[in-house]
Amino acid sequence: MSPLSGFLAVIVFFTAILVAYLTKQFQNENTNYLSPNQMKNSNTKVKTVEKEKIVAETLNGRFAMLGLIAAVGAYLTTGQIIPGFV
Repeated sequence: MSPLSGFLAVIVFFTAILVAYLTKQFQNENTNYLSPNQMKNSNTKVKTVEKEKIVAETLNGRFAMLGLIAAVGAYLTTGQIIPGFV
């Protein structure tokens, strides 16, 4: 096995562990938001925020950061944002 394929296997392994961890965190956060969260508007009206929206935005932010880290890693290793794409 070449060093590059070994490195890629390690990266895939760590990515799988990270996705499994984030999935578990997603499930834990979903149970944390059983009671509806409320935000007060400037007009003192009460707004209800659905738990699914809060969890979805948190997960979306985490995956966006994962993509940013992947882009930086690709740039550091190959010098291109999308390796092989000119």
